[in-house]
Amino acid sequence: MEIIWLGHGTVQLVLPGGESLILDPWTEGNPSFPPDYEIRDCNAILVSHGHFDHIHDAVSLAKKFNPKVVGIYETCAWLTKQGVEQCSPMNKGGSQVVGSVTVTMTHAVHSCGITDTDGSLIYGGEAAGYVIKIPDGRSIYFAGDTNVFSDMALISELYKPDLAFLPVGDLFTMGPREAAVACRLLNVPIVVPMHFGTFPALTGTPEHLQKLAPETEIRELKPGEPLIW
Repeated sequence: MEIIWLGHGTVQLVLPGGESLILDPWTEGNPSFPPDYEIRDCNAILVSHGHFDHIHDAVSLAKKFNPKVVGIYETCAWLTKQGVEQCSPMNKGGSQVVGSVTVTMTHAVHSCGITDTDGSLIYGGEAAGYVIKIPDGRSIYFAGDTNVFSDMALISELYKPDLAFLPVGDLFTMGPREAAVACRLLNVPIVVPMHFGTFPALTGTPEHLQKLAPETEIRELKPGEPLIW
């Protein structure tokens, strides 16, 4: 399969059969989004929480491709009001089949306000992460925006992820110090850093994380360049 980091917290997964999953879509206005990249297909969208930099393009992509859109119950209720036709709400600890993958919603330590169409901030449920089990049996943990939390050890015990996407930028998420502990708790062999470098305030770096977590393979991706996994 192809794993494509599209800058900030946005990821595209292209499965061997051609299915395309978009996680936390922010393309328009995303300074890290590769300028020449085009999302040509989208079979499913996973939304971790309602902040603009994770949900901004969920509605436009949903209206263009009519994918299944997964999120926590309250966020899906808002998306449905925006005209998204195939919302499939869930909550933490639950699992559902999305195309050829099984998606499990996990906890995250973060806020989840949605900026409504009139500019007001409304309740969007809670922030979450996902474990995505692909047909060959491997699992990907997408943490979304979060700090480290001790129950990451339960994610390791229950789902045994083979690869994890972890935020490292600091300020609005955990930084490298906390992410290094997350690597240990998750006991995951490969970590792809995200949510760093988009703005000057996001000072955490993959290099710093690698120094603090030498036993974990830290794979720094360039936006738009696929990792074959």
